[in-house]
Amino acid sequence: MNLTISGHHLEVTPALRTYVTHKLDRIMRHFDQVVDVKVLLSVEKQKEKERRQRAECNIHVKGSDMFAESAHEDLYAAVDELVDKLDRQVVRHKDRLQNHHHDAPKRIM
Repeated sequence: MNLTISGHHLEVTPALRTYVTHKLDRIMRHFDQVVDVKVLLSVEKQKEKERRQRAECNIHVKGSDMFAESAHEDLYAAVDELVDKLDRQVVRHKDRLQNHHHDAPKRIM
């Protein structure tokens, strides 16, 4: 898995980097065919304090791409919301890949 964490108007500290990688391990636990993950953490220059911290993520898995974004006044809370959204998308993608339709058993005569 290739992981890229970058910051826009923000320095990505080692503590923040380890927090994001620790949270993204949850996605790898559900689905191990993740090829590429790009995380963008940014601070918006808004006058209002709410929803200034943003976290965006692009995930390339075998078969499709997924995108999620989250905004919150705390960057760690934005990362938590982002991982929750991505986890739901990955689980839904995994369910679609699995074939739930089984053939009827053949009769033995």
